[in-house]
Amino acid sequence: MLARSEADRVVLEQPAVQALLASVRGAVAVTDDGVSVENEDRLRREALDRLAWAAVFGDDADVRDTARWLIGEIGRQLGVRPASIDAFYRARGRGEIGGFTVPAINVRAMAYDTGRALFAAARRLDVGALIVEIARSEIGYTDQRPAEYVAVMTAAALREGWTGPLFVQGDHFQINAKKYTSDPGAEAKAVRNLIREAIHAGFYNIDVDTSTLVDESQPDLDAQQRLNYTLSAQFTRFIRHLEPEGVTVSIGGEIGEVGGHNSTPEELRAYMTGYLRALAEESAKEGRELPGLSKISVQTGTTHGGVVLPDGSIAQVKIDFDTLAVLSRIAREEYGLAGAVQHGASTLPDEAFDKFPQVETAEIHLATGFQNLLFEHPALPTELRARMYDYCLATFGDERKPGETDEQFLYKVRKKTLGVFKRDLWSLPEPNRAALREALEAKFAFLMERLRVAHTRELVARYVAAPDRPRPGPTALRVAAAADDWELSD
Repeated sequence: MLARSEADRVVLEQPAVQALLASVRGAVAVTDDGVSVENEDRLRREALDRLAWAAVFGDDADVRDTARWLIGEIGRQLGVRPASIDAFYRARGRGEIGGFTVPAINVRAMAYDTGRALFAAARRLDVGALIVEIARSEIGYTDQRPAEYVAVMTAAALREGWTGPLFVQGDHFQINAKKYTSDPGAEAKAVRNLIREAIHAGFYNIDVDTSTLVDESQPDLDAQQRLNYTLSAQFTRFIRHLEPEGVTVSIGGEIGEVGGHNSTPEELRAYMTGYLRALAEESAKEGRELPGLSKISVQTGTTHGGVVLPDGSIAQVKIDFDTLAVLSRIAREEYGLAGAVQHGASTLPDEAFDKFPQVETAEIHLATGFQNLLFEHPALPTELRARMYDYCLATFGDERKPGETDEQFLYKVRKKTLGVFKRDLWSLPEPNRAALREALEAKFAFLMERLRVAHTRELVARYVAAPDRPRPGPTALRVAAAADDWELSD
């Protein structure tokens, strides 16, 4: 049993916190010995909904932190614990497992209901190889700090009866190239601050994205990738400093910005050769050998959000699967990584998803397609959609490009309403939310089947043991929030 601090005792005695504890009495109890689950059925039928809401919309920080702490302790006891996918990916790099592509789902809107839909599909299909993630940009415009995000995803998994290691990932923890040019130290510090906040919350999977600093004006590939791989190695060392005992954070690197030209084997080798050299230097400074990357993100023809046509529809994109196959093979066979990672995939045609496991893609990132489902579903009230679009027109007009239609403009910027209207979306009537959950669950299940991650719970359990990290009280979750940057990749 961990000793509870005086600060925790003060928090737990606050009237608003006492009211929260009273609202879940009979399902969950808090004593001097910690948190205990008294009735699992009542927990899932009533208490988790209340705790998830309080974790996000509680009246003050004490209530929110207490709800997040309770959810984390319940998850710890019932088998939903934050974990790193690193060992699983190392096994793939050794050739012990394969034939599937891990979906990494960016949960932007209605996080609890979306998470419930995701984990309902995962439980039904016995999926363990699954990542939930949020990018540096999304943390800002969806108004979801890391501690909140982990709590809501944990609550959603518990609510649906899914158990297993919970892989929560920081997606595109990215350097802003313009800010870096102006003040390199300040921008690198901003990313370090976010990494610190995220790991403290339970993000044990982090995609470090310094690909924004690739300089194609340089004369050779090593020079072009030098700043990219050097900073990747420095961030790797920083992460290894922060990761809890018994956790090896899964770290991803990136060799080219999504939406740019297709990556080449030569670029991959230039980045990895330079990265391993730079990591050896960081290891020497540390006095121990530091584990490196587990995967590498590449570009093969997609853009984040898709290419929007004047009528608001999405242009058909052709992915270069041959290149993806070659890059994944090089990553595995030459560097022991799980393989290549594909970004910007959720708006691809349905028939494309079968091909990712066929070419041994390690992971694909999926975000905008689920956001599109929300905005275009009849269960989203017309009045609310209109208010969100009016907000876009009134607030983001300076982002509109010449000749852009309303449909193109709104498609591009509507994601930036998700934080402003977060409470409205969470507060939709239950029939509306149920309809959206049903549609999302069907989409998630389709993707899980096509990506061949059904029946992977036992496979994940073979390689990954989620750490048991109890926290003594609500204040243990507190850490300084990093600065937001809405304009980065997501």
